[in-house]
Amino acid sequence: MKKICMSLFAVSMLCISFVANAQKPADALLSPTNHALVMIDHESQMAFAVENITTPELRQNTAIVAGASKIFKVPTIVTTVAEKSFSGPVFPEIMEFYPPSTTKYYDRTTMNTWEDVPTYKAITATNKKKLVLAGLWTGVCIVGPALSARAEGYEVYVITDACGDVSEEAHKMAIDRMVQAGCVPITSVQYILELQRDWSRQETYKPVTDLMKRFGGSYGLGIQYAHEMLKH
Repeated sequence: MKKICMSLFAVSMLCISFVANAQKPADALLSPTNHALVMIDHESQMAFAVENITTPELRQNTAIVAGASKIFKVPTIVTTVAEKSFSGPVFPEIMEFYPPSTTKYYDRTTMNTWEDVPTYKAITATNKKKLVLAGLWTGVCIVGPALSARAEGYEVYVITDACGDVSEEAHKMAIDRMVQAGCVPITSVQYILELQRDWSRQETYKPVTDLMKRFGGSYGLGIQYAHEMLKH
């Protein structure tokens, strides 16, 4: 009887251990409070030459990223390069969530954001050791800060489908290079769902699903359909 009780006790403790572990998410996962987002040079001139993704898809994915960061109050830095003299304004999808009237855009001459002193200070002032990057072009304006941040000990995530380059090969080689340096590739939908994590979080449920209805393509249509049919 004593052995049976001991065995049951051991099993119960094992179950408790499993439950405790199941409730603890991996440290590698992104949360609204453990990272900063840097949106780099999503500007009209920079988008004209992008070939690895269509412009509508790029704008859609950029909107998901910008909207997600706003919903979850993620510290977000928006950068431009030669905004007034060459590259032009940022995408309307960024302006919607980060209007220039209330948001400081960090305009640069350097291709590598990390080498621009005001932008570097703004990024490091967030005191986040995880950085999420997205922007144009992947092989220049994303590779530069990604490798530079890694060299300083930051964990770097790159939202690959909110980035673009002059060819599929240029984009792929840039992603491969960053992955080899320890950066983590993710997608725009993966980003927003990783921040939501639990559909019982009602304070962000509606804003997230509303955003996805607008910019989430087929997934957004599925949400719209489900919400409408559940009424019946």
